[in-house]
Amino acid sequence: MPNIFIEMIEGRTVEQKQLLAEQITKVTADILQLDPEIITIRFLDNKRENLAKGGKLYLYR
Repeated sequence: MPNIFIEMIEGRTVEQKQLLAEQITKVTADILQLDPEIITIRFLDNKRENLAKGGKLYLYR
């Protein structure tokens, strides 16, 4: 059973996450020749102040 974790900065809508989950599930099932029902996707929403890139918090980007 594939478990897919998507980590991103919070702020996406439920509709965006639903569409992303549908598309990733479809592609994964097609490529791996699996039943889509066994694919799990978990969204990990991070606050901007909890991520940094290049030494700068995303809070200040």
